[in-house]
Amino acid sequence: MATATDTQTVRAQAKWVRTSARKARVVAEHIRGRSVPEARAVLAFTPRAAAREIERVLASAVANAEANHGLDGDALVVATAVVDEGPTLKRWRARARGRVARIKKRTCHITLTLTPGEVVGAPASRPTAEETAPEATETEAPKPKRTRAPKARAKAKAAPKKSTPRKKKTESKES
Repeated sequence: MATATDTQTVRAQAKWVRTSARKARVVAEHIRGRSVPEARAVLAFTPRAAAREIERVLASAVANAEANHGLDGDALVVATAVVDEGPTLKRWRARARGRVARIKKRTCHITLTLTPGEVVGAPASRPTAEETAPEATETEAPKPKRTRAPKARAKAKAAPKKSTPRKKKTESKES
């Protein structure tokens, strides 16, 4: 779907996907605001089943962009990743004493929107340990390593253990 503004948006949707919307939303949060190659890498290494379905929708959206709008697939960014609830299939299972247990087979609708351009809402990368480490000055001496409970160890080494004699087991004579 192309808009009349200067930026085009491409949309792909998968309806009635047999997973719950709650589970699929967890995966969709990981790719929102990322570039397409980065989103593909994230989805490839996500062990959740919903990742395979979202990966298929992403591939469809990229194919739509390349075929219908002449855009470069690797230059696109996932603008929105929305997972809505679909209809719930209601089934039942027989239980003890003539009772019934309900089974709800939930479905969802996955919608991805891609736009060309910069990564907009990508999560900020964490600073490395070198960036966050305070700079050490030459005048400061390094702190000695602290051992666990030094006083208790010294006392234990100094005082010998008192041993208590064990009671011998007496064998009972059975007649």
